[in-house]
Amino acid sequence: MIPRYSRPDMVAIWEPEARFCIWFEIEAHATQKLADLGVVPQSAAKALWDWWATKPAIDVAAIDAIEAITKHDVIAFLDWVAQQVGPEARFMHQGMTSSDVLDTCLAVQLARASDILLADMDALLAAIKRRAVEHKFTPTMGRSHGIHAEPTTFGVKLAQAYAEFDRCRARLVAARADIATCAISGAVGTFANVDPQVEEYVAQQLGLSVEPVSTQIIPRDRHAMFFATLGVIASSIERLAIEVRHLQRTEVLEAEEYFSPGQKGSSAMPHKRNPVLTENLTGLARMVRSAVTPALENVALWHERDISHSSVERYIGPDATVTLDFALARLTGVIDKLLVYPERMEKNLNRMGGLIHSQRILLALTQAGLTRDDSYRLVQRNAMKVWESDGGLSLLDLLKADADVSARLSNAELEGLFDLGYHFRHIDTIFTRVFG
Repeated sequence: MIPRYSRPDMVAIWEPEARFCIWFEIEAHATQKLADLGVVPQSAAKALWDWWATKPAIDVAAIDAIEAITKHDVIAFLDWVAQQVGPEARFMHQGMTSSDVLDTCLAVQLARASDILLADMDALLAAIKRRAVEHKFTPTMGRSHGIHAEPTTFGVKLAQAYAEFDRCRARLVAARADIATCAISGAVGTFANVDPQVEEYVAQQLGLSVEPVSTQIIPRDRHAMFFATLGVIASSIERLAIEVRHLQRTEVLEAEEYFSPGQKGSSAMPHKRNPVLTENLTGLARMVRSAVTPALENVALWHERDISHSSVERYIGPDATVTLDFALARLTGVIDKLLVYPERMEKNLNRMGGLIHSQRILLALTQAGLTRDDSYRLVQRNAMKVWESDGGLSLLDLLKADADVSARLSNAELEGLFDLGYHFRHIDTIFTRVFG
């Protein structure tokens, strides 16, 4: 985790103190249920909870010092807790294995991280919706292959982004449900030394569901889907960021990132206003996606368990969630403060001498009796003249002067085919589909 790209609430989930607190809760809840079942004394559970009620500080350094000797993090933690609680602590971890603690803790952390990410997405969706409504009928150039195609509106561009992130949110909700799974099943997952009721109780206390079959670990297909979902969200972030970057190019300049007073764009060129935030988002998206392949490779583990996945998850759990949290918040700020230039959009729409209406002419000629191939040929031969003049010629004027075209369409009919508003007849339908 790099502080430059981190936010405190998400970072807090992954701090050692937070992890050890979750470990204690898992152990104490398990001990409580074991006591209720008569497996261990009630005094054992009471001793643990009484100590916890004092709000003790977690001595990470002391636990690390024990681990330096034991070479086992869970044992080090149990030993340190025993030193604080006393003899009753010997009943902790009855019938459990380390993965019961580690995997259940990771489930809690990823569920909590998901809640922050879902709140981030809600904020982003709200910002996109506000700007989409604001520019619902702001005409702008639609492009395919980076080339002028047909008119759209800036609101439609943003409505598309809203729909995409709304789908991403639904995927994250499903991924959260899938990852929030508890396993307290003991060595190789057979419950030989711990009653399944303990697992059910711990899961209930921590807001998790029960893993139907844990082999000693929670199956990693769950984690693979979770990180894949984060990767898809990151790609959607990059898609919108790239749109902004392209629109900010000097030759286009239809929208740009907010440039604050005192901000500098270049150490060498005082005139520069660069899309640094959205370029940064492209880079952050790459980092989030870099967690996906290792998560997929973690699915294939030996027999009932190995720990080849462990080191991977110690990296990608914090890094992917912290980075995505930051990226979502940054994108929300970009959209919220985005500078939009309708006049420049209009200028670009008019730049190519009416070529953006070529399809309407094509369709009108076919309806007037020409074959599609002949219609296409007539429109294209005039359109290429406009193209080669870099918009210096007018497609409408050329079509009016083309005898083959004027034989089929009157000047008034041709003029009617160059109506910009025609392209926006169904904007309300699109917005109803997207926003309800």
